Amino acid sequence: MHAIETRALTKVYGHKRVVDDLDLTVNVGDIYGFVGKNGAGKSTVMKMVDSLVTPTSGQLLLFGSPLDASGGTEATSDQNGRQAFSGSRRVGSLIESPGLVPGLSAFDNLMAKARALGIVDAKSRCSEILRLVGLEHADKKHAKKFSQGMKQRLGIGMALIGSPDLLLLDEPFNGLDPEGTRAMRTLILRLNQSFGVTVMISSHVLDQLDRMATRYGVIANGRMIRQMTAEEVQEECRESLQIRTSDPARTLAQLEQAFPRARFRAEQDGILRMTGADDAQAVANALHGFDETILEFNQISRDKEDYFVALMEGGSHHVQSA
Repeated sequence: MHAIETRALTKVYGHKRVVDDLDLTVNVGDIYGFVGKNGAGKSTVMKMVDSLVTPTSGQLLLFGSPLDASGGTEATSDQNGRQAFSGSRRVGSLIESPGLVPGLSAFDNLMAKARALGIVDAKSRCSEILRLVGLEHADKKHAKKFSQGMKQRLGIGMALIGSPDLLLLDEPFNGLDPEGTRAMRTLILRLNQSFGVTVMISSHVLDQLDRMATRYGVIANGRMIRQMTAEEVQEECRESLQIRTSDPARTLAQLEQAFPRARFRAEQDGILRMTGADDAQAVANALHGFDETILEFNQISRDKEDYFVALMEGGSHHVQSA
């Protein structure tokens, strides 16, 4: 089942299509890295998922249930006051800023949210959340005295009050020092692996996403450029051979026969990318044996950051769902 599925999702402000016919899928159990430049439309997509912004057109489904025509959720409240979709599915979010009351303590901020939701045994739930996000020793400290990392963790705690199945995090690493970043990453992994929370993260901190994400979506100018698994990204960026000959189709057929365990992909301008070949010299010798005119033969490895930057800049127009 998909936790999030969008079909031709579009948001127009004035004459600008901020989100443009977006097809996106987040599977249940994913840590989904949502990658794109500033202004690419990431936050707008997450706001539409969280019913903070109404789509102009298209369809958006959460755990298989569509949002209503106005963009709001077809929601009721369960016995604990949690916002519930069909099947009692819930969403928590930290988008743009934690939205804390500076003059209230961590505990009182959580209590205000819990009471607004009508949660039964709110004190116990708030204490549990403080332990979960690592703020149990700062429960009486006013939020205005918190470091940025503590504010971010408390913001996630606020999002977790309703026991969500899906957590939306918009740039959760912003302003964090290395220790705070590590603590945030550990918390996200724990929520996903120990509590089964599906997480969608928009972030520019690609090295942190690389340590967590199970799937990725790359967006540019409001459109989905590509979706792929972490394993596919690893494969894309591993050492490979870049080959171009006078007859690419014939070369591909001959190499597939000569190296059956290797993997091949035809790229633009007649370039053939080959991975899984342990001996580059053996490949070069085979090409000469094929009596092909070799126009290009390079052994390359691709930096992951460079790879994502190329996608974000529209370096690939191939849309792929994983």
